[in-house]
Amino acid sequence: MQNIVLQLKDANIYQRDILVLSNVNLTINKGDFYYLIGKTGSGKSSLMKTLYGDLPLQKGSGSIVDFDLKKLKEKQIPFLRRKIGIVFQDFKLLNDRNIFDNLKFVLKATGWKDKELMKEKIHEVLDKVGMKSQYYKKTFELSGGEQQRVAIARALLNDPELILADEPTGNLDPKTSMEVMELLNEIHASGKTILMATHDYQLIVKFKQKTLKCEGGELFEVAQQATV
Repeated sequence: MQNIVLQLKDANIYQRDILVLSNVNLTINKGDFYYLIGKTGSGKSSLMKTLYGDLPLQKGSGSIVDFDLKKLKEKQIPFLRRKIGIVFQDFKLLNDRNIFDNLKFVLKATGWKDKELMKEKIHEVLDKVGMKSQYYKKTFELSGGEQQRVAIARALLNDPELILADEPTGNLDPKTSMEVMELLNEIHASGKTILMATHDYQLIVKFKQKTLKCEGGELFEVAQQATV
């Protein structure tokens, strides 16, 4: 039982008052890597937002890293987000400060106090994503790929049990997308669990993983050869 990181049972996913996915049943175990595909408007983003607490789970049951999504209170959301890493399409970095201070901001916001430990942790995650030597740069000086590497480092800060990546290569060119994908695969190989929403079928073909599809108001797993 302890290996289940994410589970939804007969869950209905809403975008405001509109039902976008019905009777969703999904179990993701520790160490899994799933792609989440589907056309724009098929419910991918709404599902992701429900998982990280942006949208409430109104019907059915769900748990994510030991949090009950049905009973999730506003004040619990920061604690939930400490246990999951979220990578967004548009990076969501703070442009008025450098890389180091972007990551320090997150650690302070999630309760870290010790300056030395914070410094160690920041350099550790930047090293993992190949950005350690550039810690002093302002985020606007970085390329899109470098910004996404920093965003992935940020997602790793609290050793998350699950990484939710929402179109992480959506704003990147094909070469940079491949590099970011290789990085996510390395992170997965180190034992992390990943759920990644994507439109990029080239990545799905090159980096084969299990695939979930949103279509016609339903979520289902698809066979590898059927994803293209």
